[in-house]
Amino acid sequence: MNEKQLTAGLFGEVEFETLFKAHFKELHAYAFSFLKDWDKAEEVVQGLFLKLWEKRELPEMHTSIRSYLYKAAYHDCLNLIRREKVHQQYQSRTAFAMKDESDNAANTIYLRDVQSKLSAALNKLPEKCRTVFHLSRFEELKYRQIADELGISIKTVETQMGKALKILRGEMREFLPLIAVLLLKIFRS
Repeated sequence: MNEKQLTAGLFGEVEFETLFKAHFKELHAYAFSFLKDWDKAEEVVQGLFLKLWEKRELPEMHTSIRSYLYKAAYHDCLNLIRREKVHQQYQSRTAFAMKDESDNAANTIYLRDVQSKLSAALNKLPEKCRTVFHLSRFEELKYRQIADELGISIKTVETQMGKALKILRGEMREFLPLIAVLLLKIFRS
C-alpha cells in the first residue's frame, strides 16, 4: 500500500496500522516541537489517529496524506495551547478571587471574634466603670460632661476610666496589636 492509494475514501485495519507506523514518530516529534511536553505531544498525535480510526475514511485531499497529518497535528497542537492558556487564565482569576474572598471571610470571622471578646470584656466592668467608659468612648463625651451628667467629680471620672482601661487591656491582650492598627486607621480618616 502506498500513500497515493489512501488519498481519499475508506480504509481498513491493515491500512490504518501501516499509516500509524509510518507517521507516528515524526508527528510526535513535530507536536513536541510546539508543546515542549512529551506526553502531551503523544496525546495529540494519538488523538489525531483516533479521529481517523473512528471516521475510517480520509477526507478528499489535494495534498499528500503526510501533509494532511502534519496540518491536522499543527491545528490540534494550537487548539491544545489555546485551551491550556484559557484554563490558566481562569485558574489565576479564580485563585485571586478565592484568595480575596477567603481573606474577607477570615477577616470577618476575626472581627466577630474581637467584637464578642470586647463585649464580654465590657460586661466584666463594674457598672459605674462601664457607664463612664461608654459615655467617654462611644458617646464621645468629655470628662467634664460625664462628671456633670453623672453628678460625680472629674477625678472620679478619671479614676473610673483608668480602671476600665486597665481591665480591658488585660481582657483584650491578644487583640491589642489589631486594635492599635484599627485605631490608627480610624484616627487617620
